[in-house]
Amino acid sequence: MRQWEGAMVDMGNGRETGWVGEPTARTSTRWASLLLWLTVAWAVRLPAQPARPQFEPVQPTLFAAGGALANAFADIDGDGDLDLFVGFNGTPNRLYRNTRGVFHDIAAAVGVADARPTRAAAWSDFDADGDPDLLLGFAPGGGPVLRFYRNDGERFTDITAPSGLLVETGAVRQPVFIDVDGDGDLDLFVAFRDQVNKLYLQTGGMFTDEAGRLGLADPRKSVGAVWFDYEQDGDVDVYVANQDGDANGFFRNDGGRFTDVAEQLGLAWGGRGAKLPTQGTVRPCVADVNNDGVADLFLANYGPNGLFLGAKDGSFRDVSGAWGIAIDGRYDSCALADIDHDGLLDLYVNGTVSATESFRDYLFVRAGDARVSAFTEVTPDNLLALTASHGVQWADVDGDGALDLALAGSRADASHPIMRNLLPGTVARRSLQVRVVDAQGRATRAGAEVRVYVAGTRTLLATRFVDAGSGYDAQSEMPVHVGLVSMSPVDVEVTALVAGQRVTVAARRVSPAAFASKALVVQVAAPAQR
Repeated sequence: MRQWEGAMVDMGNGRETGWVGEPTARTSTRWASLLLWLTVAWAVRLPAQPARPQFEPVQPTLFAAGGALANAFADIDGDGDLDLFVGFNGTPNRLYRNTRGVFHDIAAAVGVADARPTRAAAWSDFDADGDPDLLLGFAPGGGPVLRFYRNDGERFTDITAPSGLLVETGAVRQPVFIDVDGDGDLDLFVAFRDQVNKLYLQTGGMFTDEAGRLGLADPRKSVGAVWFDYEQDGDVDVYVANQDGDANGFFRNDGGRFTDVAEQLGLAWGGRGAKLPTQGTVRPCVADVNNDGVADLFLANYGPNGLFLGAKDGSFRDVSGAWGIAIDGRYDSCALADIDHDGLLDLYVNGTVSATESFRDYLFVRAGDARVSAFTEVTPDNLLALTASHGVQWADVDGDGALDLALAGSRADASHPIMRNLLPGTVARRSLQVRVVDAQGRATRAGAEVRVYVAGTRTLLATRFVDAGSGYDAQSEMPVHVGLVSMSPVDVEVTALVAGQRVTVAARRVSPAAFASKALVVQVAAPAQR
């Protein structure tokens, strides 16, 4: 005790404050001063608690309908605003055109108001004509389960049969358009919950299923999939999420043929229990969570959620418990984004909603700095009040620089809201959006990696990935978003996977203020033939 006391210093006169014996009035005063000093010092050392974000509903009457299953964003008319498709469980689907932050439903007018239960949606410029096209996945019954619409400007044209995508039945889940074979056009992967998965390679607008030949005809109960180059060797690999106790698959691309390496990388169960029929993985999300430039995996599970940090050598480390993310329940989807512009990725996780039970949603933020290896739960009350499930997307719908939240509520008494992020204007503007296109300006670079550095240095600020499997059974076509801690110039490097190579281009000393209301467009051309 005396040793501890002798280490203390009286703040007034610099003398030691250690003493023995019964306290007098003077010693009591000294103790009070000491306790006050300790309280202040301890408070200074406590990590700051993150502010609870605030959201408000956008056009709540318009987005009031329930029974929504999937949602996905794309700029369908090239006006710079993100438009939103929402698929419903048997009522007409909706396509909301966005005009400077104001939405109206044009689905019937443009020909995509299908009234079949719609479990999946994916946007892509498959024909490289400059506008996004739409693939839908229906529940079985009432005809083929895939429908493919070409965007012809004022109308969408059904081209399912002529493009080779007639599938008579099947429980469609995750569709992803990605250039699997590196030939410059977009191919299509579709996960099925009740039959083998399909990989359609495209040649001149025609799709042919080559999954069996290439090693991707997995018969397990697949519900999610995301593509990325985990080895950084120039071709895309795919992580496939499976349900009902099936192990997940992680298929490494070995020169065009695929090998499942999930078990050897420790990723077969994604943080949930092994071989438990009541557990499964629904949604895999790829993001650079710890800002080291390498892709990490978050898994939304039936069972504890999982977080696996990737390393440059291609290995993964399970940090689910250490980061406070292994909450046990049932979760359908995940979406990572920097919603408060502190340079760190935050996380939204959708809880499963059934007819009898509703698992709550969670909004987690990273607080402090990149060295803080944990998430903190900050879900606002108005988000907790929503019975949302399935679809979740972050997108800047009003052009203020901040990411807003779109949800798809699957119950009949739910809604499918867009919640505006109420970041202060000066903070909202601290961001940069980057759109990655090919040499012709077409959005055919799904899976590309965007890295942002302090200008003139190799100090990494953020890594983002062009969507190659997001939301719940959805793929969006929109710029990547980077939150910034200042408006200082940055260097932007984009690495795309082209013709089996990693091709990197850079934009130097980019001023975020110059792109306050538009995206920085980065073109990545195919490598020159030798």
